[in-house]
Amino acid sequence: MYIIVAILLFGILIAAHEWGHFIAARLCGVTVLEFAIGMGPVLWRKTGKKGTEFTLRALPIGGFCAMEGEEEESDDPHSLGRQGFWKKVFVFAAGAIMNFLVGVLIIFLLFIKVEAFRTAEITGFAPEFALQGEDGLMAGDVLYSIDGERIYIYSDVGLFLSRGNGENFDLVVLRDGKKVTLEDFPMTVQTYTDAQSGESYQGYGLYFGGVEEATFGVKLKMTWLNSLDFVRIVRYSLQELVRGNAGLKDLSGPVGIVSTISQVGQQSPGILVALENIAYFGAMIAMNLAVFNLLPIPALDGGHIFFMLISLAGEKLFGKKIPAKVESIINGVFFALLMGLMLFVTINDVWKLFR
Repeated sequence: MYIIVAILLFGILIAAHEWGHFIAARLCGVTVLEFAIGMGPVLWRKTGKKGTEFTLRALPIGGFCAMEGEEEESDDPHSLGRQGFWKKVFVFAAGAIMNFLVGVLIIFLLFIKVEAFRTAEITGFAPEFALQGEDGLMAGDVLYSIDGERIYIYSDVGLFLSRGNGENFDLVVLRDGKKVTLEDFPMTVQTYTDAQSGESYQGYGLYFGGVEEATFGVKLKMTWLNSLDFVRIVRYSLQELVRGNAGLKDLSGPVGIVSTISQVGQQSPGILVALENIAYFGAMIAMNLAVFNLLPIPALDGGHIFFMLISLAGEKLFGKKIPAKVESIINGVFFALLMGLMLFVTINDVWKLFR
């Protein structure tokens, strides 16, 4: 069951991305030749009133919105190439914008029934914690940042403590409405005693019990902060990949994403909770798609915008811009490379399923 839900969710996110391009193109008066969900052989086809072909293709690994004059020069006044700079930027960025908005909408809908949100307010300490006081941490302090990274939501606390060196942290806390900076604050994972149960545990000795009532305004705020948090997680993932801390084998394609979504559902206690967890994970995937597609890599939306900026700069400085044919060749080469990467990732995902 959850595999079907996962496939549907992934398909919706792809459709939302391409629908963003489609709506933007229509608003800007650009002719859309084909709106496709999936890649490869066509399974279903229908021609719209304005001549656009709507197709469903066999391979659920993407989609596209083919526009007149997108890859080659065209004399058609309704071609993409004949539009102004900002209209073209809007059309290319619209897919990522739509993915981001879908992610925001999912988070907000999930928060509708929430009555309170946990905060990063420190409400107590383990008995052995010796760094209390005005020069250290105090009950009532709210963690504002750890090692320069803003704490948007409660779960950020554990994330950034785990990413630190495990010995010293640069902390900023809110105390009585003012920011207090604690540089090189010595905190290490130690054995502490739980004040209530008396049991020992490994941790930092901090207790977080702060909550904030979920008014409509707070729900909007938390929706935005969760969205920013998801974007930041994507940035971290890309940084780890660039730095070599993660390899190509750690990447996941459609098969891996569907498999992970399915696992999220199976590990949840009950169908309703499973659907909520899957939706929350889907919001993160939507943010991932938004950021990834805006990267300045040829064949991606961000790559098209990057070429436009280079052409504009070349035209202003040297009176020349990148020929459409050259851009088309470069995009074609990178598209083939991306498809090769997608094939590798897909094979790796399938291999993981049977290990």
